[in-house]
Amino acid sequence: MQLLVDEYAAGKINRAQFHALYKRYSEQRSVIEKLIERNPETDAWKQVIRSQGQTGFLRSRLEAQPVLYAIFARNQTLPVHAGGRHPLNPEVTQPLLQALWRAPQLPAAGLGRKALDNDEWLVLAVGEYAATMVIFSLEPASSQAKLVRDLHLDFERANRMALSRGMVAIDRLVFPQRALVERSGENRW
Repeated sequence: MQLLVDEYAAGKINRAQFHALYKRYSEQRSVIEKLIERNPETDAWKQVIRSQGQTGFLRSRLEAQPVLYAIFARNQTLPVHAGGRHPLNPEVTQPLLQALWRAPQLPAAGLGRKALDNDEWLVLAVGEYAATMVIFSLEPASSQAKLVRDLHLDFERANRMALSRGMVAIDRLVFPQRALVERSGENRW
């Protein structure tokens, strides 16, 4: 259970994964303690420890999956590029971006996240020239949010010349963010 706590503290798993796995491990611990209490000489407790199927299932089922990404040029509310399993919802994105772009001072490399109404989560990485928005199926682990930030920084670094001149023609830019949804065979909508 200590390893699970360490995984969560390191940002490798999200809250839903932590709670489900902690419950699972607590149940296993209780069963093991009862087995040993009944018969200290038994090896039956080893069977309980080896039953990894449910743990792996919980871990993968509750892992947040990126379902959508979009890249926005600074001061714009329409995406330069987007991809994923479903289209962007302007009712969610536009008010957020309008408020962001009106902010008196933006960080050079900011990262924020917000819960949405349908259990999905929005992660927003802001840079000098643009912002990357990713919608996740569940609350992402900290490491997943940091990956969004890193991909956005790579996007800005790779496209610095074009972005600094205000040139946002998608045929001239590279989009590292595509790896979020296209690695599993997802196509751009």
